[in-house]
Amino acid sequence: MSDATDRQILLIVDDEPTNIQALARLMKEEYRVLVATSGAKALEIVSGDDMPDLVLLDVKLPDIDGFEVCRRIREDPRTSGVSVIFVTALDSSGHEEAGFALGAVDYVSKPFHPVLVRARVRTHMRLKQKTDLLERLAMIDGLTDLPNRRHFEENLDRELRRCTREKLPLSVAFMDIDHFKLFNDTYGHGAGDECLQAAGRALRNAAGRPGDMVARYGGEEFVAVLPNTDSAGASDVAGQFRRAVESLRIPHEHGVPGNVVTVSIGLATFDPRAAVNSPVDPQQLMRQADGALYRAKKAGRNRVMV
Repeated sequence: MSDATDRQILLIVDDEPTNIQALARLMKEEYRVLVATSGAKALEIVSGDDMPDLVLLDVKLPDIDGFEVCRRIREDPRTSGVSVIFVTALDSSGHEEAGFALGAVDYVSKPFHPVLVRARVRTHMRLKQKTDLLERLAMIDGLTDLPNRRHFEENLDRELRRCTREKLPLSVAFMDIDHFKLFNDTYGHGAGDECLQAAGRALRNAAGRPGDMVARYGGEEFVAVLPNTDSAGASDVAGQFRRAVESLRIPHEHGVPGNVVTVSIGLATFDPRAAVNSPVDPQQLMRQADGALYRAKKAGRNRVMV
C-alpha cells in the first residue's frame, strides 16, 4: 500500500453520520478520506490546501444543497477540476439531468450498493489521474522538463495580479543563449539539445526560492518570473543565472569570452508601490525585458541589463 500522502483525496459530504461512516469504511483503504456534514464545510475543504480529487456529494444538505455546492465548485477556476459524484435518494431523472448539467460526472443512489459505489469512485479517480497527467504534460517543455511558455505566461499573469493586490514588486528575466545558432551549426543539433538541457538545469538550480519559476520560452530563450523581487534583487538573481550557465564550461569556439556557452539576460520590474494608476500588463513587462535583453546583446553578450 502506498503512503497515505501519495493517495488521491476523496471528500464525502453527507449530513447523516451513518452514511459518512459507511462510505469512509468502504474507501479508506484506497484513498485519503475527508468528510463534511454541510455544504459550507465542503466548500471550505475543497478550496483549502488538501483539495480533493473527487467529491461524493449528497444532494440534500442542511444549509446549501448539493446542486449549489457543485455549481460553486465548477465556477471557481481553482476548484473546477474537482470531480463530483452526487449521492441521492431522489429517484428522478430530472434531478440527474440537473446534476449532469452542473458538471457532475456520475450519480449514486441511496441505499447504495458498496461494490457499485467503489467501482464508480475508482473509475472516476483513474480518469482524474489521467486528466491531471495530461494537463501537467501540456505545461512542460518536452526537451528540458521545465515549465513551457504557456505555463510561464499563466503563472506570470497570476503572480502579477497577486503582487498588485499585496503591493509587492515583481521582476521578470528574459534570457537567451549567446550565439546559439553558431553552436548548432558547429557542433550539431544533438549537442544543441544537450546544451539547452544543461542550461535549463543550471538556471532552475540557480533560482533560489520555491516561488521563482524558470521556464523555456522557445528555441534558445528562457524566462523567469521572480515574485516579491525588486530591481536590485532581480539583478542579484540574474547574476546567479548568468554565472550558473557560464560555469558549465560547455565548449563553444564562437563563445565570447572564454570560448564557452554563455547567456545574456534582460530584466524588467513592476513595482505597484511606485506605479500610480498603472495597469498590470504582462505583455508590456515582457517587452521591457526583451528590450533589456537586446541591449545586453548589443553591449557584448554574457551580461545582465535592466
